[in-house]
Amino acid sequence: MKVTVVGAGNVGATCADAIAYRRIASEIVLLDIREGFAEGKALDITQTQTTLGFNTKVSGSTNDYSKTAGSDVVVITSGIPRKPGMTREELIGINAGIVKTVAESLLQHSPNAIVVVVSNPMDTMTYLTLKATGLPKNRIIGMGGTLDSSRFKTYLSLALDKPANDISGMVIGGHGDTTMIPLTRLASYNGVPVSQFLSEEELAKVAADTMVGGATLTALLGTSAWYAPGASVAYLVDAILNDQKKMIPCSVYLEGEYGQSDICIGVPCIIGKNGVEKIVDINLNDAEKALFAKSADAVRAMNGDLKSVL
Repeated sequence: MKVTVVGAGNVGATCADAIAYRRIASEIVLLDIREGFAEGKALDITQTQTTLGFNTKVSGSTNDYSKTAGSDVVVITSGIPRKPGMTREELIGINAGIVKTVAESLLQHSPNAIVVVVSNPMDTMTYLTLKATGLPKNRIIGMGGTLDSSRFKTYLSLALDKPANDISGMVIGGHGDTTMIPLTRLASYNGVPVSQFLSEEELAKVAADTMVGGATLTALLGTSAWYAPGASVAYLVDAILNDQKKMIPCSVYLEGEYGQSDICIGVPCIIGKNGVEKIVDINLNDAEKALFAKSADAVRAMNGDLKSVL
């Protein structure tokens, strides 16, 4: 299996490193517009093979899309990272043109690939990729909900003082500080609702911390995070390439599901070799439905700024 990662910055390189180390793919190609940058990152990762014990072929290229030919999955991380004080929405004007060009170039050489979108604002970039390429909706996946859910489970773990891997929880809605919806009502610790262990106030704090999880790291680091986003991409790619049929919250195109149409937004999906194999319709209560509708309105408003690109 072959994976291409476009953008060899922090997120892209971390993603490639995780895929190689976990032996998810047999070949990885890193692509970047900066001369020698992807080649350097690929060589650095390759030099960990003997100490980490993997045999994945990792190569890099400076904007030569022919090297990506035959990829099963392509990951788009291209675009400028979010700066302190910058919202994901403010990135749209810069990143939309980049993502559109990258997606079209990739598909010239890998017409059957499944596309994973990481670039921000992620829901809008996923929608742009779908509309610009004309691919079936199952083959375009936005990564945001995967990362947001990982952060949600981390904050639950800290609040409970229990192992994160014993906790189940998901975040739906837009991948934004004010649009994501941590489903505290459905979260559980080894099958037991977390509401039996945490008060309403504690759960509200977990939800609030989750929603600003990315902004918190941006303020601390001076740029967007990369370890958790890179690992989340690798987790999603693993589910695709190894046909794991995992239920993962992802930004996908809706056609009536959850009362929404003509929008890409985070909902639970079954992810396998065909990409999005099923959208899972969970029973939201009235409050959650209202939050989801509000989130969709915000994402749809942002999509309106794509008219000059599409």
